[in-house]
Amino acid sequence: MHNRVAFLVDVASDARYDGVMGRSGVHAETTAWRAEADHRRRRGILGAMLGSFFGLGLTALGMAGGLWTAACGRFMLPNTLTEPPSKFKIGFPGFYPPGCVEARFKAQHGVLVVNGEYQGQRQIYALSSTCTHLGCIVIWQENEQKFRCPCHGSGFHQDGVNFEGPAPRPLERFALRIADDGQLEVDKNKVFREEIGQWSDPGCFVLC
Repeated sequence: MHNRVAFLVDVASDARYDGVMGRSGVHAETTAWRAEADHRRRRGILGAMLGSFFGLGLTALGMAGGLWTAACGRFMLPNTLTEPPSKFKIGFPGFYPPGCVEARFKAQHGVLVVNGEYQGQRQIYALSSTCTHLGCIVIWQENEQKFRCPCHGSGFHQDGVNFEGPAPRPLERFALRIADDGQLEVDKNKVFREEIGQWSDPGCFVLC
């Protein structure tokens, strides 16, 4: 009888031990699984952050490289300015009636087209709008029938001859001819000066 009781006690103890160990084993396994999952999650977040930073770095590097390439390419290009042509047409002679002073070519070409008289002869001629004193741009004053320099007060008659102020000589003329299509054509490559007798050259006026 005593042996049977001892056997039952041993069986019960083993059962309790197995139950406790079983629960402890499951708990340990669950804890290990959660730790592994948490580790993987943190590693995934860290990897994503590193990937994002790496991608941003590559993007910034690419943009910097592109800007550098563009700057180098611009440096290699010639720094040129587009200038208006020195030879251009200004329309037909009939566009310029007697006494006309046309300033619409002054801003782009620096030219004033005049149908006026010079030494008793009516001509169409192309005057430079640059004052012969210090290079300011003259203005036509219709009420006074003269060109006036706004900088120092020089005055020029309609034919371009200076008569007041510090300007030392008349305005210059540019070459003028009738082109094949009948239009007037100015050529700024050729300049004619009155004080040395060049205004008598038929290359600087058109009779009308």
